[in-house]
Amino acid sequence: MRRREVIAFLSGALAAPYLVLAQERTKVARVGYLGPAPAASFAPRVEALRAGLRELGYVERRKLSFEFRWAEAAHQMPELAAELVRAGVDVIVVPSSLETAAALATTKTVPVVFAAHADPVGVGHVASLAQPGGNATGLTMLLTDITANQLEALKEALPNARRFGVLFAPTAPSHIPALKAAEAAAHSLGVELRMAPVRAEEDFDGAFANMVQGGVDGFMALATPLTFSRRALLAELALKHRLASVFGTKDNVRAGGLMSYAPDPNDLTRQAAAYIDKILKGAKPAELPVEQASRYELIINLRTAKALGLAIPPTLLARADEVIE
Repeated sequence: MRRREVIAFLSGALAAPYLVLAQERTKVARVGYLGPAPAASFAPRVEALRAGLRELGYVERRKLSFEFRWAEAAHQMPELAAELVRAGVDVIVVPSSLETAAALATTKTVPVVFAAHADPVGVGHVASLAQPGGNATGLTMLLTDITANQLEALKEALPNARRFGVLFAPTAPSHIPALKAAEAAAHSLGVELRMAPVRAEEDFDGAFANMVQGGVDGFMALATPLTFSRRALLAELALKHRLASVFGTKDNVRAGGLMSYAPDPNDLTRQAAAYIDKILKGAKPAELPVEQASRYELIINLRTAKALGLAIPPTLLARADEVIE
């Protein structure tokens, strides 16, 4: 081999490891986010996720980029999940059980991180909290437990109530076990439940009409992306029909609902960044335990109580984490 060729060969061989290292350092991780429209409603959660990733050293556009897909209806989610897979994302982040179901129906290989799943074991999205066993993991709020606590709070606010309505989404996998938990809690509280299924915003008027016809004293809205994104409308309808309410996010109470009992979804979403970080560094979702929410907040809106002519018992107010006056 000629001297010039030897020098060229050695230069290339010595440079190769550094070129590979440079490429690894400049690789931009791609994070897919699948959520329900309108996107603006979920802006605080997306910002919480971004903040969590920044705390872990991920600079957007330098170390990480996002691919967003927003579904106008539940039936669109599987195709939007497929778009994210085709786009080559490294991980898919979802806010709830509805999007988790769509992502898992689409891929068994791309990691899925749920930020606030209601019941991942109950609906079969993971094998167990300690050992998820598939390609999904994340954080859970255990809706079956929350449901009983929400009904108890509503009954305490309305001690003479005999019948409550339940707004739920037939398309949400986690609502099936939650409804069973609601029935058990209602039996122990001595109240009847009137179920009011809602699939889209257009169902709200009919659901409220049915609840009023059924003589409910108040209602519980099981948390879904729909009840979250249409929170102002729900608060308006509750006041219009003079119904006390308990919701699954404090955003619903700040929009005018009466009460909520739940963890902070923004905080859970920020914590989801740690799962993304571990997965991007090589961890397998199957081996990352699902984390349960550790803090639950009772929020009460006294302005709404006054508008309804309702006196909140002092014992309930004393337990509130936040009171809106």
